[in-house]
Amino acid sequence: MSDNVVVKQDAAAPAGFFEAEAAGLRWLSAANGVRCAEVEAVSPGRIELRRIIETSPSRAAARRFGTELAVTHDAGAASFGAPPDGWDGPLFIGSRRMPSETSEHWGVFYATARVLPFLDVAERAGNLTGAERETVEAACEVISRGAFDDGEAPARIHGDLWNGNVLWAEHGVVLIDPAAHAGHRETDLAMLALFGCPYLADVREGYEATHPLMPGWEERIPVHQLHPLAVHAAGHGRGYGVELARAARAVLQLG
Repeated sequence: MSDNVVVKQDAAAPAGFFEAEAAGLRWLSAANGVRCAEVEAVSPGRIELRRIIETSPSRAAARRFGTELAVTHDAGAASFGAPPDGWDGPLFIGSRRMPSETSEHWGVFYATARVLPFLDVAERAGNLTGAERETVEAACEVISRGAFDDGEAPARIHGDLWNGNVLWAEHGVVLIDPAAHAGHRETDLAMLALFGCPYLADVREGYEATHPLMPGWEERIPVHQLHPLAVHAAGHGRGYGVELARAARAVLQLG
């Protein structure tokens, strides 16, 4: 095996797991925006990726990342929830399966396919109380009624854009491990804000120079953080359930 290739393999991986990753990387790369890890080969239980040589973040690289991310988002898709082109298998975020439902309305898609599906697991794990779940469900009802639908076209999003999936390389940022689908572009940015990103203000500056965000985007950050918080509440501890409920209360105040 070449030193220029990284192999990830897991014989126990769910069917389609690595194939979905490959489809997402290729779909995002086809937008000619932010670079993604190059897929060398993929097969059941195994994926080979071109090795990425990492370097230190910089303000210039962060601004370029924002510009390129906006280009990727603007490549778009047919409807909210749409999978990568040519992929009709399962979708995953981390190791968890994501519903493949689509909708012409962002709020319906987001509430029913990106937040609510993770609440049962979070509650069974003891990471979300019954009262907190009711708060999240109330927030999802507001979202599904269209309170935050804004006429924006479906964006081609990474879907799991936390700092660990943002690699700083010599020629700019390279993204890995997507949960790629058609969503709202503010969701990727809200996830960067949730888990932190070097020079995030510069990332946003580059982004807005290319495609300005709709007014009020800062107030809507909790709306778009419900999805990653719900996913993490399902398997990463009680603290995420607390934060999920807090974000849901903020959504109810907005809606």
